[in-house]
Amino acid sequence: MEVNSNVQHGQRLKGKVAIITGGARGIGAATAKLFAQNGAHVVIADILDELGLELADSIGGRYIHCNVTQESDVESAVTLALTWKGQLNIMFNNAGVAGYKGSIMNLDMDKLKDLLAVNVSGTVHGIKHASRAMIKGKGGSIICTSSSAALMGGLGSHAYSLSKEAILGLARSTACELGVHGIRVNCISPHGVPTEMLVSAYRNILGKIDMGAEEVGQIIGESGSLLRGRCGRMEDVAQAALFLASDDAGFITAHNLVVDGGFTSAYSTMSFIYQ
Repeated sequence: MEVNSNVQHGQRLKGKVAIITGGARGIGAATAKLFAQNGAHVVIADILDELGLELADSIGGRYIHCNVTQESDVESAVTLALTWKGQLNIMFNNAGVAGYKGSIMNLDMDKLKDLLAVNVSGTVHGIKHASRAMIKGKGGSIICTSSSAALMGGLGSHAYSLSKEAILGLARSTACELGVHGIRVNCISPHGVPTEMLVSAYRNILGKIDMGAEEVGQIIGESGSLLRGRCGRMEDVAQAALFLASDDAGFITAHNLVVDGGFTSAYSTMSFIYQ
């Protein structure tokens, strides 16, 4: 079988231009590094200026301050990519915020509005402005970060679960419109990746302010994966994004790639019946 030379040499995105929102740390940062290693020119769009600038410098990319709730900020990120390299091939709508615990009976509607502004409106802004550039460029890949909380009840707060399921619907809907232009729109739904955001959420939920990523990963690995003892890593999600961004996924659109160690597909505690 013939192997594409770009793939063979780890250059699956050679010459492509990518924007990653929320790219300064966590899953976004891991993806930015992997994209750059595979030949992409990466624009990191975030509100964490110091981290974002440092990472962009280290991978030969560009950084722009971008609050995804502000449509003009997202539009400016797309303009930067076009000004810098004359094209936009990949848009990874990854920026997001965690939910907050609490009963539906006491849901704070102002907090809900703020969360939806980031997780949902931010994604809408990304797809809207990326698609305009990609139509002119005759194709591209748009990727959106959803969550296992969109697939199963009880894995996230009401607000967070609502926002992440909305992203799935948005991606499928826009894939229908944009496919004729050669633009693919897909989602990635991670489960239990001990990012800074998830660790902070665990600290709040369990009331353990000194809890670290290793302890959170251990909890998830024991109860949140069929691959017992193994939790998801940021690099696992980055590899999924690399696949969807690359030409290897050229016939995949309106798809939700779940990165969960099988957790949302099977009942892991039933494994005793096979022993």
